[in-house]
Amino acid sequence: MNIAIASGKGGTGKTTLTVNLSAIASEKFPVDVVDCDVEEPDSSLFLNIQKTDTEIVTIKIPEIDENACTGCGECDRFCNFNAIISFSGLAHSLPELCHSCGGCTLVCPEKAITETDRRIGEINTYISEKINILEGVLDIGVSSSPPLIRTLKGKISPEKFTFLDSPPGTSCPVVTTVTGCDYTVLVTEPTPFGLNDLILAVDMMKDVKVDFGVVINRATTGDNRVKDFCNQNGITILGEIPDDRRVAEVCSEGKILIHALPSYRKTFLEILENIQNQMEGTMQWKR
Repeated sequence: MNIAIASGKGGTGKTTLTVNLSAIASEKFPVDVVDCDVEEPDSSLFLNIQKTDTEIVTIKIPEIDENACTGCGECDRFCNFNAIISFSGLAHSLPELCHSCGGCTLVCPEKAITETDRRIGEINTYISEKINILEGVLDIGVSSSPPLIRTLKGKISPEKFTFLDSPPGTSCPVVTTVTGCDYTVLVTEPTPFGLNDLILAVDMMKDVKVDFGVVINRATTGDNRVKDFCNQNGITILGEIPDDRRVAEVCSEGKILIHALPSYRKTFLEILENIQNQMEGTMQWKR
């Protein structure tokens, strides 16, 4: 069972929700946390971890044999991403723009293009008591994170209960993360900015056709526009987390909220139960 934790903007509390839900679920089930926010992964900061493995991730990019290339431009015309261009009688590769489709190698009449590996990042594996953590780390200077996220998701075990900590926003990295998941939790805030970005996130979820619900963080501030939007559009509110200075202090210290402030266990347990009700699943959590 794969549950993504996403939001239309950063700083709403995705990681806080991810690590606390996983801590409760791990009391009964084998749990994986998959940190897909590969440009700034931080789930492991809240867990007492021990690294067990690191894997280098590469993609295929074109390599051009200048002696064989005639500068015909077939590869240039084929590439929709402008990752390979032809001028001065030769084709030239721009690896930062390459999407690794391999098409240029197929259309080259002179077979002057082959593929070579380019490193884009790494995947770190950690263990923390009953939780396994898979963390993607994008290399500095690499502009496209979806290939790393796809490799990371490819390591998800179907036998485990998995929480995916999504990147913020609604662009390609988020779409790559939530696509194919069993359910997505959208975290938002009761503010005009929170509502605006929630609307964008809801539109995204409808496009990728993944069921979702909403958790309102810092719920005792702001106004009722987020609740009104959810009610008017038939969107389930899975739970609310109050605006509490103690929560901010615990998170700033890198601690699990339900352990440092046990009174919050009920809040996160109810969110898990509401997710289960939405998914019509068979897993149960004890209070």
